[in-house]
Amino acid sequence: MLYYLLYSLHEYISPFNVFRYITFRAALATLTAMIISFAMGPWLIRKLKEFQIKQTIRDVVPETHRGKEGTPTMGGLLVLTAIVVPTLLWADIKNIFIWILILVIILFGLLGFVDDYLKLRRSRSRGLTIKTKLLCQIAIGGAVAVILELLISKGMYTAELSFPFFKTLTPDLGWLYVPLVIAVIVGASNAVNMTDGLDGLAIGSVLIASATFTILAYVAGHAIVADYLNVTNVRGVGELTVACGGIVGAGLGFLWFNCHPAQIFMGDVGSLALGAAIGTVAVLIKQEILLLLVGGLFVMEALSVIIQVISFRFYGKRVFKMAPLHHHFELLGWKESKIIIRFLIIAMIFALLSLSTLKLR
Repeated sequence: MLYYLLYSLHEYISPFNVFRYITFRAALATLTAMIISFAMGPWLIRKLKEFQIKQTIRDVVPETHRGKEGTPTMGGLLVLTAIVVPTLLWADIKNIFIWILILVIILFGLLGFVDDYLKLRRSRSRGLTIKTKLLCQIAIGGAVAVILELLISKGMYTAELSFPFFKTLTPDLGWLYVPLVIAVIVGASNAVNMTDGLDGLAIGSVLIASATFTILAYVAGHAIVADYLNVTNVRGVGELTVACGGIVGAGLGFLWFNCHPAQIFMGDVGSLALGAAIGTVAVLIKQEILLLLVGGLFVMEALSVIIQVISFRFYGKRVFKMAPLHHHFELLGWKESKIIIRFLIIAMIFALLSLSTLKLR
């Protein structure tokens, strides 16, 4: 909104021409998101305490987590506000890709809100059933896939799939692209949700991944740069750089309050929406496969749960002391702060490796 207002003044005040640049508006979105987070954070923490919106700790968690009982939760409301508002202020709101991302964030946030609310009302650590939650996620992901198929029919998008390291391997999936879109969005949402178990771990990993996608979105939306790096160019997708900047700023702002020891938890309202946002951006900029590397830490956490479940169900044995993976290291005696820092270093390594693939094609 401010983008249109301020850029329109460039005819009278030439320096306002700077608002046409995506990079400048992405920086403004990042700063705006941080300001919103810092301004709203203390107020939201007080309100959550007043309304007794506090974390309920599961029975099967390391004993060190017992001291976190009663910490305000549903802090994802702060994160999502700090993403959506700057995006609406600084991005081109006529851009279809911006609206797809915003709707995904809002809908997944609403799903997480209901899940968190049921946990609070029932005073236990379980809200919606896994089946209900998964069906809702698939429905939202399916809606995104249908919208993209409509864009494909109008020549505004493509169902081609790109692979890191293989510049000529770009198969057109046709209608098979629909289940892929659903799998990427739903998988990313749940993977981030599984990672959300230690103070600052999920939000720290998300801001690293979103910072990576800020660069990738700009590359995918810039015809000359995309052609030079052999990246699929999608017209208009560059505006997602602004939204990704908002995610980075919101992540930094929330980490201020969520770092160990956390003053507030994001809850499912934050983790489900943030994971879906990352998955949606990966789909829109045609980096669905690269998401596995950008979000390598999330993949590790999700795989640890899958391996644990399969091993216990079919063989009656546990591969890890506890899943997700961060709990395994807690039970090995690692301090929470050490796990968080080392996992974030791993996330940074994955991010750097993913960016290196831009030249290794």
